Amino acid sequence: MTDNTFEKLTLLGLGAMGTALARAWLAAGHPLTVWNRTPSRAEPLAAAGATVAETAAEAVAASDLVVVCLLDDASVGAAMADADLTDKDLVNLTTSTPAQARVRAEWAEKRGARFLDGGIMAVPPMIGAPESGGYVFYSGSRALFDAHRSALAIPAGTSYVGEDPGFAALHDVALLSAMTGMFAGVSHAFALIRKEDIAPANFAPLLVNWLTAMAPYAYGTADHLESGDYTKGVVSNLAMMTEGNTTLLRTADEQGVSAELLTPFTTLMERRLADGHGDEGTTGVIDLLIR
Repeated sequence: MTDNTFEKLTLLGLGAMGTALARAWLAAGHPLTVWNRTPSRAEPLAAAGATVAETAAEAVAASDLVVVCLLDDASVGAAMADADLTDKDLVNLTTSTPAQARVRAEWAEKRGARFLDGGIMAVPPMIGAPESGGYVFYSGSRALFDAHRSALAIPAGTSYVGEDPGFAALHDVALLSAMTGMFAGVSHAFALIRKEDIAPANFAPLLVNWLTAMAPYAYGTADHLESGDYTKGVVSNLAMMTEGNTTLLRTADEQGVSAELLTPFTTLMERRLADGHGDEGTTGVIDLLIR
């Protein structure tokens, strides 16, 4: 199947992401069977050439490759409760946790299917648009991934991250968690200038450039974790940074801004410093997070 551009497949779930996936496969010429709990959502795709199944079980029966993009993990089990998964290749693009993905893999394998989990690193407008940079993490059956790689690459780029079915979700959530932390920092920065005569539109490029310059910090953290030497290459050590945090917190107070987005991290830095690690960078905070 690797070189078959027009591989037949089934898609369960036609929300915003599912619909974007369906349109990408149809545009590329793939015969596509679709199913959605609300049938009306399938009508535009039927007009575009998709075959609409009345039940999820009927949709699963129509193709060897079955892609699922539903609301949550529970929806996956409910939708396919009556489906025959024997000899099917099941690709689950439903957002889940690593533990849920591993349990779902066992569930699929017990029912006779190969399983691949996916974490979509894109929003619907990025699907089917190679220039957007969107991609999907995949983990689980390597044989399944290799067999269907060309079809899976149609909606977005692919990145296989291991045989462990939970790794795609773990990569997905780890990156989204970092993004959430960035959003917190951006929110705090704008809050600091909110009541001043500083145009947000003028401040935004300064913020973007600064965060871009700071992003390689991740490489240093990875090097620390792999080498075990948390002092390697450190320029601003934990003692200096913790002292500097007092200015950040005082400025927030002076500007009438809550420091609640900063204090969880600054508190961890203080704990690490109190444990005698002032010559390190901030990598040691990670050890404090591990339970």
